[in-house]
Amino acid sequence: MKTKTTLLLFLITVSISAQEKIDYSSKVTTIDSTIATLYSVISGNKGEARNWDLFKHLFREDAKLIPIGKKDKKITVRYMSTEDYIKTSGQWLVENGFHEIEIKRETQTFGDFAHVFSTYESYKSKDDDTPFMRGINSIQLFNDGTRWWIINLYWKQESKEIPIPEAYLPKQ
Repeated sequence: MKTKTTLLLFLITVSISAQEKIDYSSKVTTIDSTIATLYSVISGNKGEARNWDLFKHLFREDAKLIPIGKKDKKITVRYMSTEDYIKTSGQWLVENGFHEIEIKRETQTFGDFAHVFSTYESYKSKDDDTPFMRGINSIQLFNDGTRWWIINLYWKQESKEIPIPEAYLPKQ
């Protein structure tokens, strides 16, 4: 019995160690790979789990996710950590299905930092023809010499009152 317990604990430890050693380095070598990974990791069909370890890997430890919204009829912002985002949005993404697709991007870089203005459309299923939401992500990134980190992700959804300007939409 003691041998079986020891073997079981060993296998659990090896399994946990193997999970911790997943190499995500290829996901953050360029701005393009980092942004593509951001969109892909939050996207999935209804009932499909998200890879929150990969999501957290994209962001510096002190990064903020900042949505603009309305509260009590006033425009406001909310500051979240990656953990806050997972707690407030993770279950909704899985229960409803959510695919966010970049439709246009403007990137500005200066040495080791970058700003990406990324227009997106959101769908409940990748088979949907019409988005249920559109908006713009403002993504600030930092390169530490080995990889790109998301420092802040700041976004606003389009509304009837504030449509996305034509300059930030794909040319027809």
